[in-house]
Amino acid sequence: MISSVRGEILSIGLDHVVIEVGGVGFAVQATPATLATLRRGEEAMLHTALVVREDSLTLFGFADADARELFGLLQTVSGIGPRLALATLAVLDPDKLRSALVEGNITVLTQVPGIGRKGAERLTLELRDKVTALAGPTDGSPVVAAAGVLRGEVVEALAGLGFPAKQAEQAVDNVLSEGDGHTTSSVLRAALATLGRKR
Repeated sequence: MISSVRGEILSIGLDHVVIEVGGVGFAVQATPATLATLRRGEEAMLHTALVVREDSLTLFGFADADARELFGLLQTVSGIGPRLALATLAVLDPDKLRSALVEGNITVLTQVPGIGRKGAERLTLELRDKVTALAGPTDGSPVVAAAGVLRGEVVEALAGLGFPAKQAEQAVDNVLSEGDGHTTSSVLRAALATLGRKR
């Protein structure tokens, strides 16, 4: 999966941006808010999600990993595809979307074109617990949400390497408790070192 792209902005359209990476121009779909932060000729970095279809490969770009995580989460709900997930994030920023899902605020969710009352109810029903887990038990701030996303990614990677989930979670939590400025790769390396010592 292409999780991020960095390069010079070649052009900016109404719903996408073209970023040159290693001599190749990548068309990346993005929200108006994200596009507004970009300038042609300047270098930029976007967190991305690659959506694969039988007849297409489409990159979706986000200003931060939190928005990308919500984009993926929205698509786990029946009837929500990548276009509608992106439209949701275009209308509601990550904090507002998370609050609406946790509180079951149907009025806010139906502001998104393409989401009716039944769709909004299904979203809150299926995602309420998931977004709460991402944001942490006490704080819904973007920083805590990002930490929750990072933790989940590393635990999942460790589980994929064959470590028991509980053991992986403890190792990751120990690493995250040691200060700020963590990245997925740095936490994964530190957790692996910890788990390696235990084996």
